[in-house]
Amino acid sequence: MAKERRRAVLELLRRPGNARCADCGAPDPDWASYTLGVFICLSCSGIPQETSPQVSKVKSVRLDSWDEAQVEFMASHGNEAARATFESRVPSFYYRPTQADCQLLREQWIRAKYERQEFLLPEKQEPYSAGYREGFLWKRGRDNGQFLSRKFVLTEREGALKYFNKNDAKEPKAVMKIEHLNATFQPAKIGHPHGLQLTYLKDNSTRNIFLYHDDGKEIVDWFNALRAARFHYLQVAFPGASDADLVPKLSRNYLKEGYMEKTGPKQTEGFRKRWFTMDDRRLMYFKDPLDAFARGEVFIGSKESGYTVLGGLPPATQGHHWPHGITIVTPDRKFLFTCETEADQREWVQAFQKVVDRPMLPQEYAVEAHFKHKP
Repeated sequence: MAKERRRAVLELLRRPGNARCADCGAPDPDWASYTLGVFICLSCSGIPQETSPQVSKVKSVRLDSWDEAQVEFMASHGNEAARATFESRVPSFYYRPTQADCQLLREQWIRAKYERQEFLLPEKQEPYSAGYREGFLWKRGRDNGQFLSRKFVLTEREGALKYFNKNDAKEPKAVMKIEHLNATFQPAKIGHPHGLQLTYLKDNSTRNIFLYHDDGKEIVDWFNALRAARFHYLQVAFPGASDADLVPKLSRNYLKEGYMEKTGPKQTEGFRKRWFTMDDRRLMYFKDPLDAFARGEVFIGSKESGYTVLGGLPPATQGHHWPHGITIVTPDRKFLFTCETEADQREWVQAFQKVVDRPMLPQEYAVEAHFKHKP
């Protein structure tokens, strides 16, 4: 009898919508919440248990025993029914995490859905949908590396995020235009599980700001408030565009980050180890991963515009310590890099190739022109 019930639960996994985790979309979920009626992956299964066990009680689909009432509950619910209920009013701009995202984003998404029921009750969405937000975040100092409490103010109406060095300061220390702002969670790099990296353009160069807040909900609300402000800006800038067109432009994760060695334009000096960030078509390099400004930036266009990625280095290249080379050919010059391992080289080549294979957008030609005329 127990085997039959377990087989019945396994059979439910074959239904449309149940073959992927209800919360992060990972394939082949092995766990189920028998109080919510959803099938979830191992990684997501522990989150409600830690935060609110009264909301979700879980079992292994394959290993635990199931009683008749639990099987019937799973059969009458399932992932699609739960989505229709608990995700019925998710704002278009709200970030829906995937299995690739950090623990914090997935945890807050799950708590927002089931525990706080934010997507059933729109009034609970005020912290990120009101168009205005202010509060204190820990910000890393540009020169001394210390995290200090700073006041931040986001105003959708002005299309800007500002921060102030003193609580009573009249003038902000920096004004970041929403038009050029990106936010991405970087817990490992920042050294805090709630670490958030902001980038914006200052005099056409990328400026990094590193932040965190001890409260996970607070920092995720800031992240979604920034996405909401970007969404509003893009709706005004592109009035004919659909939500589906705009949502991918609200924030972006980096295509790849890590250490490589590089040499200069004449390729006569030795190779130096640098931290590289591939942000869309901008390849930036830093002496330290937490530097405020890049030491340099390389624009990577498309193959139609004369950009090519090659594994290896030109013959007779000298001065490098790491053995696995990459050459990026641009219309003006070649850029030479080396990686410590073959796996690193393969991942970087794939990231560069992905960008080169994508046709350039009209506005990207203007960015390319700026790079060519940089002093």
